[in-house]
Amino acid sequence: MTEDMKKKKYIPKVHSKLRHSFIVVPDEIYECSGIKIFEKRIKSLLFTTDLAIIRNTNADSIMCVYPYTPQTTITKSVISTASVPCFIGVGGGTTSGLRSKYMALLSEFDGAYGVVVNAPIPNEDIKAISEVIDVPLIATVTSMKDDIVGKVENGAEILNVSGAGQTPQIVKEVRNLLGNEYPIIATGGRTGKSIKETIAAGANAISYTPPSSAEVFATVMDKYRK
Repeated sequence: MTEDMKKKKYIPKVHSKLRHSFIVVPDEIYECSGIKIFEKRIKSLLFTTDLAIIRNTNADSIMCVYPYTPQTTITKSVISTASVPCFIGVGGGTTSGLRSKYMALLSEFDGAYGVVVNAPIPNEDIKAISEVIDVPLIATVTSMKDDIVGKVENGAEILNVSGAGQTPQIVKEVRNLLGNEYPIIATGGRTGKSIKETIAAGANAISYTPPSSAEVFATVMDKYRK
């Protein structure tokens, strides 16, 4: 055993013969505490609806949120493709009210580990959804102008902070507002430095946006040309 192995626990690796373009989340993410959901510890959430990427990643979970009205066919496709827990968007912006409530219930029935609502959703919709589902409701926060306390009081069990470059500062303020034990997911950005800043601010888990399939394929094609 080498000196490096003695200093830290050695982790054996087993590789696929064919899958060499795996989407690997940044190591810095594993410095966060994680959030236990149904006794499964979640530290990384891959923000994507790309089925090929969903099938080829080491992320702990998938966050399936997209800028269209939620559809059960998308939910079923993502959950059936993933080999890890999925958190499914059920509206809150374009879609709200009864449709979001029914989508949340259907997502749970399809196997979602939790449902995600967008920042503009009214608190009464959060309350209505939280009363009918048995999985966590994750409410998105984009700035401190959002009614953060209202979202929590009406049933949001986890907050998802998505504030672009302001995310670490928002996380810090949310943490001060809600205390040390409330679970917070936050966007970590593309660099290890930004991820570390977000974790230091108080995020328990990090959502990571991977490169697109087109970007990955471009790298593969460059290798083919050589």
